[in-house]
Amino acid sequence: MTEQTDHWETPQKILVILAHPDDPEFFCGATLARWACAGHEVTYAILTGGDKGYNPTTHPEMTPEKLRTIRHVEQQNAANVIGAKAVHFLDLEDGYLVPDLNLRRDVVRIIRQFKPTILVTCDPQNLFAVYGINHPDHRACGQVVIDAVFPAADNVAFFPELLAEGYQPHMPREVWISLTNQPNTTLDVTETWDVKLKAILEHKTQIQDVEKLFERMKSRRAEDSTEENPRYEEKFRVVKYE
Repeated sequence: MTEQTDHWETPQKILVILAHPDDPEFFCGATLARWACAGHEVTYAILTGGDKGYNPTTHPEMTPEKLRTIRHVEQQNAANVIGAKAVHFLDLEDGYLVPDLNLRRDVVRIIRQFKPTILVTCDPQNLFAVYGINHPDHRACGQVVIDAVFPAADNVAFFPELLAEGYQPHMPREVWISLTNQPNTTLDVTETWDVKLKAILEHKTQIQDVEKLFERMKSRRAEDSTEENPRYEEKFRVVKYE
């Protein structure tokens, strides 16, 4: 089932909640750029600082604290390329995300704080990805975000302490789940694919070989396109609450 379901009549508030710096760009950067170009407000909430994304053998001078600071800058630069309005970090420890009640409360707080009409996350059921085993933080992030949306985000009975903090219940109208093997929505993002690639290149600490990266990304063209006339798509599982 393939649909074009992002032809919203008015500007939308779009909140992207993902695990690591660079996840927004790799998972759905062309879509986010498409939305930003169309005048929608895109905000990132990144759960970890990406502080373990290095090889101590090849980079003995690096530390998690140094890398976290660098990746903040890289993510902000990439978001600027995409056209996102702002980037917020929870700075939880990379690799240790657990979809427990404490994190669920944090995510409910974020949803109530930013009050998005469109929420973007990733699929917790995707154990395997094109590069091998999917990172456990990705799965934990998707799980906790989905659990936060329903039944907690719009229900005063959940986390009443958030009411005392001033965060009123809120329900996004649509949840867009990226990195999924169960898509029901496909967007043609050929026009913004180069923006996605440019944004990915801002994550310099995560790119070992630019040429191989471009070869890999080029190979992801749509099946019905050609190398001479490539067409690119990004796929989602979209859940609507209207």
